[in-house]
Amino acid sequence: MKSLAKIFILFSVLFSQTAFAQDAEMADVMRSNGKIYVVVAIIVVIFAGLIVYLITMDRKITRLEKKLPSAKP
Repeated sequence: MKSLAKIFILFSVLFSQTAFAQDAEMADVMRSNGKIYVVVAIIVVIFAGLIVYLITMDRKITRLEKKLPSAKP
């Protein structure tokens, strides 16, 4: 679960850097047309899907690790 937190922090740092680099005029146009909400919704769906995928994979891997006998030297 700690690795999931590290990945989330990495994504948030990268996303914040790209958010500052965008042009304000484009955001104003999209906001006036109401399309900014579509963009935000798509981004939220993508991130939610990634988080759900990572959580399910983490659970599956944990379950498989518990089934395997521990290797003794």
